[in-house]
Amino acid sequence: MSRRGWMLFVALGIIWGIPYMLIKVAVEELSPASIVLARTAIGAALLLPLAARRGYLRPLLPHWRPLLAFTLVEVCIPWYLLGYAEQELSSSLTGLLVAAVPLVGAVLVWAMGTERPGGRRQAGLLVGFAGVAALVGFDVEASSPAPVVAVAGTAVCYAVGPIILARWLSHLPGLGVMAASLTASAVLYLPLGLAQWPGEPLSGNVWLSVIGLGVVCTVAAFLVFFALVAEVGPSRATVITYVNPAVALLLGVAVLDERITVFTGIGFGLILVGSVLATSKDKEREPAAVPAVPVVTATERVSGDTAQQREALDVTCDDIARPVAEP
Repeated sequence: MSRRGWMLFVALGIIWGIPYMLIKVAVEELSPASIVLARTAIGAALLLPLAARRGYLRPLLPHWRPLLAFTLVEVCIPWYLLGYAEQELSSSLTGLLVAAVPLVGAVLVWAMGTERPGGRRQAGLLVGFAGVAALVGFDVEASSPAPVVAVAGTAVCYAVGPIILARWLSHLPGLGVMAASLTASAVLYLPLGLAQWPGEPLSGNVWLSVIGLGVVCTVAAFLVFFALVAEVGPSRATVITYVNPAVALLLGVAVLDERITVFTGIGFGLILVGSVLATSKDKEREPAAVPAVPVVTATERVSGDTAQQREALDVTCDDIARPVAEP
């Protein structure tokens, strides 16, 4: 990987590890709906004009149905669920649980019959979910199971989103799809987000968290990710999945003084090992199939050298579709 590629990789790993901490701060004064509204409105205000100038919005019109489905599954639902979960769960624990997205994606692919897993991948699935069980069983301190269910729903949404991109939106510009999705999300959350906005002024920390979520963790994150894909190719870019949770854990402990236990480390390690095994290729040759999880599609159809020749903003949905959580 080039020096620029490494810089983009490190930057994105940090950027996508920050949202959990910022959401935890924001939910102290804002409802989950108000947080989603503020974040998507900021993102739409900055990305929509850029996408419009490059002519990336008009091609989306005939595909509004799958685009709306992607918006609901990738933005509207999971971003609300994250805010709801972090009203009780720590930011670090939430980030670690969301790390199970590749495991959920593997289950969906196998359930759809598009791939037949071998023994190593099945073992990886068991190891990964054992890590989730360790975190839930020993580190969760919630008054009800609802926050954990909310995080599970987030993981499922993040696993389904790339499948929609790969199957129905793969040929469309990634910048246009994300700008349109953020805009649609802001419109959908406008009534509820405003209705639940607090009457008293927000504290400085909450304002900084909301602005950080919109500018850094949404706009800058997508632009950096597009640049990373264009620089190193989609297959290497997907490794970022395993960096985000570690950043979320470190920030939660260092900044918010969140508790870390032996089971936190064990659970996180099992999830990472299980995810790597469950999403890797088995040694035996598998029957050719049209994959539903975009990591395989992008890896097979776009090489790193080809990706480096494109502009970052010209990356298509086929390149960016992947089981990577965008918290």
